Amino acid sequence: MKSPRRTALIVIIMLLVVGIVGGFFAHHQLAKNRHHERIVATTYAVVQIADRLKLPLVGVPNTENKLPARYKNVTRVGSPMNPSAEKIASVKPTAVYSVTTLKEQFGKSFKQQHIKPYFLDLQSVSDLQRVVTKMGNQYDRKAAARGANREIDHAILKAKHRANGQKKPRVLVLMGLPGAGYMIATNRSYVGNLVQLAGGKNVFASKDQEYIQPSDEAIQKARPQVILRLEHAMPQMVTEQFNSEFKSQSFWHQTPAVKSKRVYDLQEPDFDATANMHAAKALGEVSQWLYPRGK
Repeated sequence: MKSPRRTALIVIIMLLVVGIVGGFFAHHQLAKNRHHERIVATTYAVVQIADRLKLPLVGVPNTENKLPARYKNVTRVGSPMNPSAEKIASVKPTAVYSVTTLKEQFGKSFKQQHIKPYFLDLQSVSDLQRVVTKMGNQYDRKAAARGANREIDHAILKAKHRANGQKKPRVLVLMGLPGAGYMIATNRSYVGNLVQLAGGKNVFASKDQEYIQPSDEAIQKARPQVILRLEHAMPQMVTEQFNSEFKSQSFWHQTPAVKSKRVYDLQEPDFDATANMHAAKALGEVSQWLYPRGK
């Protein structure tokens, strides 16, 4: 007859074996599921995140920006502002990603195709870092996510050091719209967030609005010392619009920024309306524009 001690030992060994085998199969199944992920990125910012995390994509947006080599032959699913539900459905996605600012662009056609997109909040650098961390965890890319976030953290520390002890310059941020003039970007916008991290003072602040209507009188009163002009889409056209506006409207010539030639044009891929994986480089540029004689 077996002793109680020996019986207990056998039971413990059996439980350990079952646990190890079960863990192996669970890990194998998880790896298998990850291998079969079919991800669609509908904006260039999401494509950048996927590329940095080395994620496979089955759908990418139509864009004038150069796509990473790994996505060269991937199905195009339409513009970020107007993605095609039919094309997305055709690649049989397991996950479709867009950004919160374009949520209203996904209408009834997506419901009809039984597609439920995930909307990533990329309105600030910290939002971007949270998204990178979350996707790194979800798709087993934790090391790559940590590496990407470390680069951004380093850029933030460097910008803080450059601005330390100096008087904050007054900054005006404009976002050009092809064929429709421009809007004023507040501190709630992504570029406004870059200005804040770089140690500048956005002359137009808001509690909840990213963009507000321009006012010549308000701009004159704000007397910006630096002007950043975001040329988000069709940069050549928007640059021409800005140049024409600044020549034809005399009040611009009275602003300190124009007088001291501190007007800078921001273009893709380094700058965009939403945070992206060029954030570290973009912050470095803004930091130098705000503090050209930095430490």
